[in-house]
Amino acid sequence: MNKYRFHSEPLQDSWLDAYGHLNEAYYLVPFSNTTWLMQDHFGIGTDYFDATGCAIYTVETHLRYLSDVRTGATMDIETLILGSDAKKIWFAHQMLVNDELCATAEFMTLHFNTREGRTMEMPEAIQAKLKAAEVEELPDWVGRQISLVKK
Repeated sequence: MNKYRFHSEPLQDSWLDAYGHLNEAYYLVPFSNTTWLMQDHFGIGTDYFDATGCAIYTVETHLRYLSDVRTGATMDIETLILGSDAKKIWFAHQMLVNDELCATAEFMTLHFNTREGRTMEMPEAIQAKLKAAEVEELPDWVGRQISLVKK
């Protein structure tokens, strides 16, 4: 499985909730920080935006909270490219603390031209790099939906 470890980040005390663990809203912060580094890795980061006006816009996110993250933790984030096409990137991040999986986040993003106000195809070289990075097998936790009815 192609996993990238782009980012590690210490938990900030200001992110703690009243119970002494990472507040649910702040799980997304290290994931978002990792996404910026992922974009740089694939050549679609801020330099790319400055040159082209094109950016990656998140259109859907699915977070799973699996284990408490408490004071003193360092969150290691692993990235998986789940799939891509000319205009979309489907990827996920896994948060590990001391090698224990604590959370996952799954994202669907669009390649958007901010100058023209529309989606557009990514350059072929970037598409090829993303395709080469895709996992061979999807983890069993991706593509889920929330429901009261067990399927």
